[in-house]
Amino acid sequence: MKKTADTKPSLARKIILNIVMIIVMAVIIILAFRGQNADMADYSPQLYGTILSLLPPVVAIVLALITKEVYSSLFAGIVVGGLLYAGGNGELAFNTILYHEDAGLVPNLTDISHVSVLVFVVLLGTLVVLMNKSGSAEAFGRWAQKHIKTRVGAQLATILMGILIFVDDGFNCMTVGSVMRPLTDSHNVSRAKLAYLLDSTAAPICIIAPISCWAAAVSYAVPEQYNINGFRMFLETIPYNIYALTTLLMLFLLVTRKTDFGPMRLHERNALGGDLFTTGENTFAEEETVTSNPNSKLSNLVIPVIVLIVCCILGMAYTGGLFDGENLIDAFANADSARGLVMGSLIGILITFWMYMNRRVMKFSEFMSAFPAGFRSMCAPMIILILSWNLSGVTRLLGAADFVHTVVESSAAALQMFVPVTIFIVSVFLAFSTGTSWGTFTILIPIVCALFPASSEMLVISISACLAGAVCGDHCSPISDTTIMSSAGAHCNHINHVTTQLPYALTAAAVSAVGYLAAGVIGFYTNNKLALLGTPCAFVILIIVILILNKVQDRKEAAQE
Repeated sequence: MKKTADTKPSLARKIILNIVMIIVMAVIIILAFRGQNADMADYSPQLYGTILSLLPPVVAIVLALITKEVYSSLFAGIVVGGLLYAGGNGELAFNTILYHEDAGLVPNLTDISHVSVLVFVVLLGTLVVLMNKSGSAEAFGRWAQKHIKTRVGAQLATILMGILIFVDDGFNCMTVGSVMRPLTDSHNVSRAKLAYLLDSTAAPICIIAPISCWAAAVSYAVPEQYNINGFRMFLETIPYNIYALTTLLMLFLLVTRKTDFGPMRLHERNALGGDLFTTGENTFAEEETVTSNPNSKLSNLVIPVIVLIVCCILGMAYTGGLFDGENLIDAFANADSARGLVMGSLIGILITFWMYMNRRVMKFSEFMSAFPAGFRSMCAPMIILILSWNLSGVTRLLGAADFVHTVVESSAAALQMFVPVTIFIVSVFLAFSTGTSWGTFTILIPIVCALFPASSEMLVISISACLAGAVCGDHCSPISDTTIMSSAGAHCNHINHVTTQLPYALTAAAVSAVGYLAAGVIGFYTNNKLALLGTPCAFVILIIVILILNKVQDRKEAAQE
């Protein structure tokens, strides 16, 4: 008998939600009529750099988890942020939300990086539609049925492809999801589980891949005045990046042992009965309609995917000056990933057009109709992305970064052996609240560099903790670009992805915190590579925790039956 998730809020939840909404609306109305002046010249909010600067994302995240509805939750967070920034001036809040040059909705839509991401998402959605219309997806399904015969094999294949596409996290989520979704569907893997696999092989892989946009971002985040080679520092942090390594180990343990816990267990059990969604219907059903074509070839899918990957990598390298004489590492360090992805995906579609027309896979009119279809299929994730950028911008205007900077700087030097675990926890919280891992480690790395000498092993451990915490917070956050794109790549309800992934990510985070505590203590007393023992320590704890969680879940289900 299939179990269903409780999609209707309980009476208590309804009462609490109504009370919260009444209070929020009352505050908004009171504050909105307090303002007398909307002059934005030389304006500085009274609440800048205080703990209230973190309130907007907290409001958005809490409402999203309670209501299971992300659009209104993000909008509520934006409104709260705008009013806090404006100090109750309704007119100024309105102008801030819509038109502020650093955070407003309209400037976000004219920012070249943001627009490039949206164009890339549409182009990738178009390519997916083309693959379905050409029969390529069906051909891949036929091949997969012959060579990948189990649910475990389908999930391992998804993980392996995610690891191989390590250059950019958003590109990873969208590409792997588009290719592997038909395979995981055929083996009754829930969409929530697919989204988790995508998310866990995106940022956690990029942050330990030497040739990636993330490596470049970390290298540039290290201040020049400390005479530290940023790229070399990044390489040294890889074995200390406990969260990323723990997440990968957790993936293989969960898949090979067929273990699931928390809400994901319900989704996976329902998927075995044919319900891949558990809550709600598939809003992407129209775009997922697979054209039946017994003469379609696997190469009609493989070639476009390979071309897409190669072109996107070359596109990013091109924007970094690879063809102007820069070496490969410097080219990726200087790359504009958003522009590179647009260039690569556009070239990929043009080559796909030439191949499909040459092979007479589809008509010209069918090819062109894929563009509006691709746009329609990506409307939901694009709206979430736009609102998330708006919320992140308003939070930045309130000085959330400066607040965290002050907290860390005032407390980190007290007990240096606890600095790595402290940095990890603060980094998780900041990335979770703002939805940006890059912004998080860009803020915290200069602080860490000021705490330790360049030759100290504690410096490496602490920077690694900063990177790991940024990825962890990004992994958990409903407003993170990577989380949103993972939902889009898996064609999974966004809140379903967030709620099912959160217990897994928090488990890995707790284990990682213990690992950083051990690494910090060992590094403080030895100042050498013995601190690496913190990583295997975390691995052992993770294995024990998963075994215990699995037994607890089995006992709960046995008691219910």
